[in-house]
Amino acid sequence: MTTRMQRALSILYPPQCHLCDAQLAEENGLCGACWARVPFLRGLVCEMCGTALPGAEAVHVLCDDCLANPRPWDAGRAAVSYHDHGRRVVLALKYGDRLDLARPAARWMRAAGADFLGLETVFVPIPVHWTRLITRRYNQAAELSRALAHECGGTHCPDALQRTRRTLQHRGLSVEERMRNMEAAIEPNPKRLPVLKGARVALVDDVMTSGATLTAGTRALRAAGVEHVFVLLLARAEKSP
Repeated sequence: MTTRMQRALSILYPPQCHLCDAQLAEENGLCGACWARVPFLRGLVCEMCGTALPGAEAVHVLCDDCLANPRPWDAGRAAVSYHDHGRRVVLALKYGDRLDLARPAARWMRAAGADFLGLETVFVPIPVHWTRLITRRYNQAAELSRALAHECGGTHCPDALQRTRRTLQHRGLSVEERMRNMEAAIEPNPKRLPVLKGARVALVDDVMTSGATLTAGTRALRAAGVEHVFVLLLARAEKSP
């Protein structure tokens, strides 16, 4: 598409906010009102899941959840908290066919994980079982992983992990039940072992609640010989104070 045609289209169809109908000066963004309601996770955060913590900056601080449930990955970050407009973004991407949100979300995630990401990073999404993929038509984690690889210049490996069985929905389950539900549910793809062995992997998902799914994904990556696993999330579900 020529520059002249792009300009003509931008006049006829000016860019809009991803969460409302407000017109914007540039593509892939939010209006000021929506931006102000996105709960970005900044300042002091948990080293393993990215949840916000009180106090001044410190090194290797863990939240109560990560202290009670030691994580098998090396570090983790999340871009936003899973409430208000952070929740709206996740649900629109996951269930609302709003794939256009993947690019701005990936930029937020890149900023959150800037200290851990590089050209050598292999981006691996949490897989969806094929039966759910039929109804959803796409894997939102894979869309985020693809956009992140584009933003960071790393490698996108969408089929590095496989969902070997259809698991129960986690809503209403305890942490222990979620962990049991995910046992042996994710395995490495034998065809991708050469890519994974010795790699530095960013394990990508849309939202973390208990960490059961990410634990299963990390264990599968470790079994494939991955050297370093960094969990990168669009949102972290946080407990109400």
